[in-house]
Amino acid sequence: MAILRDRKTYRERIMQALYQAAEGNRLLGVDGAKLRNDLGIPEQDMAAACMYLAGEGWVVVDWARGNTPAMITLTHQGIRQMETEEEGRG
Repeated sequence: MAILRDRKTYRERIMQALYQAAEGNRLLGVDGAKLRNDLGIPEQDMAAACMYLAGEGWVVVDWARGNTPAMITLTHQGIRQMETEEEGRG
């Protein structure tokens, strides 16, 4: 399992990738395995990050066997979170 700094980084990278893929449309989901491969996140850490993000209410995760995220979708709250962070940087 990753250290805290890495876990936070994984969560941020997942949220950024989902936000970019969704382009503000929360109906668009992203394939979990493809996202994990694209971001280079270990499988166990991907599952942990998705569980955390789902617990925050920022994503909805459809789980496959072995606690593997099959499909990940931003929620309205997740989009608002990303917009708030984007406004804070701009």
